[in-house]
Amino acid sequence: MSWNPRRIPSQTGKVFAITGGNGGLGFFTAFQLAEAGASVILCCRNRERADAAAAAIRRRLPAADVSVVILDVSSLESVRRAGAELGALPRLDGLIENAGLVHFPRERSETEDGFELVLATNFLGHFALVEHVLPALERTPGSRIVTLGSLATEITGLHLDDLQLTKKYSGWQAYGQSKILMSVFGYELDRRLGLAGSGVRALVAHPGYAITGRSPIVPGVSEPSFGQRFADNLQGLWAQGKDRGAWPIVRAAADPEAFDYSSRATDVAPAPVFYGPRFRVKGAPIHAKPADSTTGPYVGRAVWTEARALTGADYLDV
Repeated sequence: MSWNPRRIPSQTGKVFAITGGNGGLGFFTAFQLAEAGASVILCCRNRERADAAAAAIRRRLPAADVSVVILDVSSLESVRRAGAELGALPRLDGLIENAGLVHFPRERSETEDGFELVLATNFLGHFALVEHVLPALERTPGSRIVTLGSLATEITGLHLDDLQLTKKYSGWQAYGQSKILMSVFGYELDRRLGLAGSGVRALVAHPGYAITGRSPIVPGVSEPSFGQRFADNLQGLWAQGKDRGAWPIVRAAADPEAFDYSSRATDVAPAPVFYGPRFRVKGAPIHAKPADSTTGPYVGRAVWTEARALTGADYLDV
């Protein structure tokens, strides 16, 4: 099936939860899914911003079914509370793990749980969240989990011996490593779901180079200044707005043929399913080749073991 990002197949009757759905990629992902008829749940840390995003969707789509769940992915306690609420849903067709720190701190800082902030926000919280949300996903035929990668996975490495960067910290390393971890997690999660005989699938998407200044203005949600729009539009040859950056994420969530070529035999690892822009940094969403740093059963098992030890999450031990 050819995929037209402006004509998403009907999602009427489906329910999607999007972490970080109050702005940026998360907002445009939620809007596009709602426009296709889905019910969307904005899982956000800040109630005021979440309500503003929900109101913005309803202004443009008066019939949209939009709700809010308060979630701070950097806090395991918040993850447990929000996860319990999502996991009790009678239906959940997709969990889109989008929230994250893009503007990383210069100096290393830790969360209330004692985790390096970028690692906790971009990866560990999402790893722990899946454990709580799986019951609702298991109740829903054809459900899937989408984790977000990044072009940063191609230009940075993974320090499995120092995930918390206590030996040497840099914000860029923290961010790039967290996105590698999210990609590895997505592929390893799909492998383990298959081994467990689950009908839930997992896959990864990346938005290319998506920036605020090339995004549509949405009052109360996305309001770049004139200067930011001017500066970002100078990058037009290799950048796109976050509305278009959401296209691969939406396709990962909604493409009925996403897994047509991906084996789920229990004795072989499924082929990683990865969506990105046609021209790597921008363009229509296509099946893409994952970065070498994100694939392979060894790295998947190692990352899973470390994440379990840090978070205490105990699921899919296969």
